[in-house]
Amino acid sequence: MRAPTLDLALLRTLVAIADTGSVTAAARRLAYTQSTVSMQLSRLESALGVTLHEREGRRLRFTAEGERLLGHARRLLALNDEALADMRARRITGELNLGIPEDYASLLTAVFSWFHQLYPDVGLQVTCGTSADLVERVRADELDLALVTRQRRSPGGEVIRREPLAWAVGLERQPPLTDPLPLALYSPGADLFREVAEEALAAAGRDWRVAYTSQSMAGLSPVVQAGLAIVVVTRSMLGPRLRALDESSGLPGLPAVELALHRAARRPTEPARRLAELIREALAPAARD
Repeated sequence: MRAPTLDLALLRTLVAIADTGSVTAAARRLAYTQSTVSMQLSRLESALGVTLHEREGRRLRFTAEGERLLGHARRLLALNDEALADMRARRITGELNLGIPEDYASLLTAVFSWFHQLYPDVGLQVTCGTSADLVERVRADELDLALVTRQRRSPGGEVIRREPLAWAVGLERQPPLTDPLPLALYSPGADLFREVAEEALAAAGRDWRVAYTSQSMAGLSPVVQAGLAIVVVTRSMLGPRLRALDESSGLPGLPAVELALHRAARRPTEPARRLAELIREALAPAARD
């Protein structure tokens, strides 16, 4: 009979919830959906046959059993990370330049932390910019890697995963969903999201107006939170102050976009190869099941 074994991925989710204080924040840290985090917590409870958490309104609180397991989880994960680092980290040195849109940087929080633990002698520089610009910088050998939204004008790269798009409004306030729809859009040419939104509305015969433009979600979000505009986001970009609109909103459906990893044409350095491997492992669809 096989001895039962705790699933370290589930324990890592438990620790993320404890560290961030909520399922929503844990999902952003791990690049999961909220439903995946909730499902993993339920799987852990089922495997152990105990209740690990309770709901107090919209807040989550660990039970005594949950607190006990949390201590074990931290020690097990620390030992796991130490073992992996010891076995994998032959001394890798050098400089590495990664490009990523500002809105996707939070997807790689865990990757950056893990990469630094594994390869502390590598100097990692992260550059934020628009997807189109970052691809051009990779082609010019100014960047080793770039994780971007695959653009129509700059295809290629290795598709890491597909991200569904959604219309989003402020959590507490939203504008009337009548024409002309007030939109918060990326600046022209900044990304594919604006093109997709305009095409979907035109195909549905809806009228709209541009209420605000920016090159990042950080610039668009305050206007959307205030209830002055609607924005297009990926599910992973939905922060705690935004909510996605469903089909009942009457807005047209949106396609998915592809996250692609572009690499410089020259032979990849060892640091670039290792970081690409970690990004693939963290963001591949299987990592979110």
